[in-house]
Amino acid sequence: MPPVVWVLTIVGLLAIVAFDLIVIARRNHTVTIKDATRWVLFYVGLAGLFALGLFLFSPGQSGSEFVAGYITEYSLSVDNLFVFVIIMARFAVPSLAQDKVLYIGIVVSMLLRAIFILAGAAAISAASWVFYIFGAFLVYTAIRLALEGENDESDFQENAVLRGLRRILPLAHDYDGDKLTTRIDGRRLLTPLVIVIAAIGMANVIFALDSIPAIFGLTQDAYIVLTANAFALMGLRQLYFLIGGLLERIIYLNVGLSVILAFIGVKLIIEALHGSHIDDIGAIHLPHIGILTSLGFILATLFVTTVASLIKSSYDNRREEVRVKIDD
Repeated sequence: MPPVVWVLTIVGLLAIVAFDLIVIARRNHTVTIKDATRWVLFYVGLAGLFALGLFLFSPGQSGSEFVAGYITEYSLSVDNLFVFVIIMARFAVPSLAQDKVLYIGIVVSMLLRAIFILAGAAAISAASWVFYIFGAFLVYTAIRLALEGENDESDFQENAVLRGLRRILPLAHDYDGDKLTTRIDGRRLLTPLVIVIAAIGMANVIFALDSIPAIFGLTQDAYIVLTANAFALMGLRQLYFLIGGLLERIIYLNVGLSVILAFIGVKLIIEALHGSHIDDIGAIHLPHIGILTSLGFILATLFVTTVASLIKSSYDNRREEVRVKIDD
């Protein structure tokens, strides 16, 4: 992309972030389902308009690559929501402050992810063998994710960084609404919201170790990778309020995400082999996996995962109802 497109895109993303901050500052009530639905549709619509612009004005497969990358990042980010729910419960964050905490944590992680993306793009352009590392890491992550089973509270534990912040920062013991600072006995102290924001930001960066190699398996265009990540993260906060209760019913999410990661990991390894002029392994021909094939596989996997999860949840609920009636 020409430098002017980069500049305009960054300015546009910053404007959206600033607009979001103004909305949060003016909101004096907790986020309702109606609010969350409206904002999720708004951000998905923005991503759709951006994709349309790429299809119309950008040559090659930029539009298709953005759509595949955006859906992959958004679906992988849903797994973050489990951790967000646990963090909010573990720290007993007031309902009115949750929107603000998520906003700041996600903006911080967006900045850190941008650094990772640029570093990843530089590594790939410098050496094609990086694909082997990314591919092997994704396959390993897929296996680990599949073996973990359902999400539970072990997905989040306070690490050394958070414990260090507790010791170093002048922290108050209690929250003061949605304020980041409070005054106690004439002394200015930080509220526990600062620790929660750090936890949210670090959780997002840790998940980026999986998702960024995954999207590089779909496109090596740093512009597409960066914008797909930005749009996915900007809509993540509203998704938290919209489907927080539904998350417990998507019991096969880890299985679906592990399948997607394994598929992209294998795709990366095959592309690396093609780059090394290896088109066959014995009698097995290594196929070229195009972006449309990747997009179709990702969408199909997410659909099957969601439907299977909802069917299983409904079946379990019916069994529980029957058991309760028998016990009564």
